[in-house]
Amino acid sequence: MNRPLSIYLARPISGRTYHEISEWYNANVSKLRSFGYSVFHPLTGKNQMRPEMEFKAHGVKGKPVATNHAISERDRWMCSRIDVLLVDFTGSEHVSIGCCMELAMASYVGAHTIAVIPTGNVHQHAFILEAADIVFETLNEAMEYLQQLSEN
Repeated sequence: MNRPLSIYLARPISGRTYHEISEWYNANVSKLRSFGYSVFHPLTGKNQMRPEMEFKAHGVKGKPVATNHAISERDRWMCSRIDVLLVDFTGSEHVSIGCCMELAMASYVGAHTIAVIPTGNVHQHAFILEAADIVFETLNEAMEYLQQLSEN
């Protein structure tokens, strides 16, 4: 029996609340699992984060799984073990260095990289567009593709 494809799901989180981000991840992780994927994402194992917190672009002191080092090393570790990366830049007003790093790492190790970058998005940059194997305008288009990919 074949093992399920593994996927890392990424989205800019700085400036957003834990509740907002966890809702988005929960919905999309469920969808990807229903397609048969084994899903990794940056909130895995971070249930102890306070729901009222707003994510910053740096780690959280006193939270061992959320220090700068823990965040960058764990994301690197996950990106090095996946088959597919999906990064959704929809709604980004500022460049997400974290998502750009995750895309670069996944591309470097040969994962199939998929990005959602709507027209006019701040992530329309040569490096990002070239690191992504496929660029979709919407998350729905990317999810349709991922469903088809998992079925074959």
